[in-house]
Amino acid sequence: MKQLFMVWGCVIALIFSVGSIGYSQFAPTTLEKEVVAAERVAEFIHSVLEADRTIYTTHVVQRMKEHDVVVAEEAWEKKTALPLPAQMLTLSGIRVKSKGTGLEYRLISLWPIYEKNRPTTWFERTGLEAVEGDPSKPFTGVIKKDGRRYFTAIYADTAVSSSCVNCHNAHPLSPKKNYKLRDVMGGLAISFPLSE
Repeated sequence: MKQLFMVWGCVIALIFSVGSIGYSQFAPTTLEKEVVAAERVAEFIHSVLEADRTIYTTHVVQRMKEHDVVVAEEAWEKKTALPLPAQMLTLSGIRVKSKGTGLEYRLISLWPIYEKNRPTTWFERTGLEAVEGDPSKPFTGVIKKDGRRYFTAIYADTAVSSSCVNCHNAHPLSPKKNYKLRDVMGGLAISFPLSE
């Protein structure tokens, strides 16, 4: 009986040692843990930006237009008008970047009205192609810029209202004029530094 307990004791010890070896082989690395945490942060940032933009589009721009109060126009600075939703997001992105935290976000597109909104890197181009194919999930990765590592996520930017569609389809500089509601029009690129 004593020998049976010793055999079982050895078997149990062996199982635990093999299990811990197997676990350490598949345990996430520090970079993997950091990327998972960064994905979560990007998701939070995207949620706030998407909510603000949708609320601004539907409850401010659309509502003011419907009640003939004021309209949103591209040349809003020269007129008594509201900035377009895309302009509002761009303005807030410029403001956030100016704070120097390393957080940046901007709208990009494979079919931009203005050249400054084109993808500037292979990562951005690939991300836009990926979210066009599957808008349900962001394209993410870690890139090096100026000697630092940045987590970057590109989320599909879809037409949330008819005003988005009408504006892009009618704009004389728009290279694509057949957008429909909920089409992917481009992407929202979010980038922030990872810890050193």
